[in-house]
Amino acid sequence: MGFVVALVVAGAAGFIALSYEIIWYRVISYASWGLPGAFGLLLAAYLLGLAIGSRVAGRFCTDDKAGNAKVLRSLAAFTFFANVVAWLVVPVFGWVSKLWDWPPALAAVIVAAGLLGAILPLVAHFGIKPDDRAGVNLSYVYLANIIGSSAGSLITGFVFFDAFTLQTTSMIVACLGMVLVAALVLLSDLGGSGRSSGVVATLVAGVLFVKLTPVAYDRIWERLQWKTTLEEDTRFLDVVETKSGVVAVTKEKMVFGGGAYDGKVSTSLRWDSNGIFRAYGVGAMHPAPKNVLMIGLATGAWAQVVSQIPGVEKLTVVEINPGYLQLIGKYDEVKSLLTNPKVEIVIDDGRRWLNRHPESRFDVVVMNTTWNWRAHSTNLLSVEFLELARSRLAPGGILYFNSTSSDDVQFTAATVFPHALRVWNFVAVSDSPFSWDKQRWKNLVETMKLDGEPVVDVNDPDNAQFFADTYAYPDTVNGPYDREGLESRDNILKRTTAEGAKLITDDNMVPEWRKVLRFQDPTH
Repeated sequence: MGFVVALVVAGAAGFIALSYEIIWYRVISYASWGLPGAFGLLLAAYLLGLAIGSRVAGRFCTDDKAGNAKVLRSLAAFTFFANVVAWLVVPVFGWVSKLWDWPPALAAVIVAAGLLGAILPLVAHFGIKPDDRAGVNLSYVYLANIIGSSAGSLITGFVFFDAFTLQTTSMIVACLGMVLVAALVLLSDLGGSGRSSGVVATLVAGVLFVKLTPVAYDRIWERLQWKTTLEEDTRFLDVVETKSGVVAVTKEKMVFGGGAYDGKVSTSLRWDSNGIFRAYGVGAMHPAPKNVLMIGLATGAWAQVVSQIPGVEKLTVVEINPGYLQLIGKYDEVKSLLTNPKVEIVIDDGRRWLNRHPESRFDVVVMNTTWNWRAHSTNLLSVEFLELARSRLAPGGILYFNSTSSDDVQFTAATVFPHALRVWNFVAVSDSPFSWDKQRWKNLVETMKLDGEPVVDVNDPDNAQFFADTYAYPDTVNGPYDREGLESRDNILKRTTAEGAKLITDDNMVPEWRKVLRFQDPTH
């Protein structure tokens, strides 16, 4: 193998290997609901595989064969095998999920990474002559591998995943692996007919990848979502994949973002199946919420409700994943949100957007935050973020966000702000006194409309009990602890302190590291 060939092969092998790692991480991240420790476990498995592969490859580097074209035949066969095994890792995660959660499937990552990782030392050995420039040339080969690896991560993560599904991306990477195999065959010492046969065989393998990928990867998101409870006919109604993640919708209109429950496409207050009354509550807590900021769009249900609360003149929504916009346009309950002149939707990171708009002030900032223990949740739950959001509140403004029932989050919110109210698993905080006003709540329930239709029919006698229960909700703040009711700031602090809650900061990332390994019950 010539030195130039070694550089090219090292770069291409790095591109393919890191592309597969990005593909595997997308799968693991989905299966784990974005567990903070998921990437660390993947990286550990990947590096262990590389170490084993490199060590085993050393057994084949005992002879001086630098520059020998014969080794290209063996390297082509080895690369082919490594590519097939790497392509199979995603289906293995899907098949294994029917029996166990995702960690046992990391064994497939170790095997595949070991095979892919063995390519670099083999290339270095066979492509570098054992002379006085061996060290320098090794550094160039290693540099080529690093460049290829970086390009693989960036192109696959930011370009392929933004343009293609996981299935298509995996097929592309597998075919790129076949291109490398074909190149090695052409450069080998095989005769003319041997090269032709080898290239044809590689092309056939590439066609098989194209044909078999849809079969092997079929219902991969459903398999990772339902795991042991998957049925033969279980399928998502919609799946949207972008570089920002995977969003899936069930037939019951439940939405899962990155595998985690992300709400339901429903705005019905009368038949509340997703706790949407908490969104309506914005109108009960603030007397005149003219200018509202919402960080996180998700299903659009919350934005649809908040934008039509009487008095709201403008709703700015900051959403990091544009994939949600594709879904919202498909569902009647929320699609008018996209044409509502009062609504401005910005694709950006919420914290970054706040930092870039220091002049903005809002009457209410709403965040239906994801699960507190998911990766990066600290970014929206820490003391530092709460102080940032506070600086963007107008006088009397309220920050209203989902604590996902975390004592740490509720304790932090009630500590940072002098006024706080727990609303089921949400927390509303402010620098000014406020309450869930009983009369405002009653007026809102009786008069509010969505897209011109009353949210509840006040003339329907069957709604009598609903009205009685709804009107009594503000009284829960004075009663005993109710998980779904209201709770005062004093009680929040007393209760969460007794439970050992900690103040969340950007440094300690408490909710993310409370339990590093957390596995979900697939039946929920």
